[in-house]
Amino acid sequence: MTALHHVQVSCPKGGEPAVSRFYADLLGLVEVAKPSELAKRGGVWFRGDGYELHVGVETPFLPAAKAHPAFLVDDVDELAAQLTCAGCKVTWDSNFPGYRRFHTRDPHGNRVELLGVELLGQASSSASTGGI
Repeated sequence: MTALHHVQVSCPKGGEPAVSRFYADLLGLVEVAKPSELAKRGGVWFRGDGYELHVGVETPFLPAAKAHPAFLVDDVDELAAQLTCAGCKVTWDSNFPGYRRFHTRDPHGNRVELLGVELLGQASSSASTGGI
């Protein structure tokens, strides 16, 4: 193996617009076109710096309560504030040494983790985030 290409989560049929608002508008990922054969299945794909997030349509849909993508971000506190202002619940967790992190849920209830690197107890802004 050389790298992780993508992580996939799911959404209900017709849930793509809400997913796009969350992952593109709030988190800053870039929405990319799916290959035409795969686009017939629904869903939406996003790209960051060296990774992709694929959201597929699943019927019946059940949100991922435990499994989740975790994104490294430049300013975890600023992102938490933006998500809170947008009506997202932010739950902080201090049990991961070296990182300041929180969990939230996408519009369909999938768990999402956002982390900022801590250096000597201070949040670092040196991590490349690819849009987040």
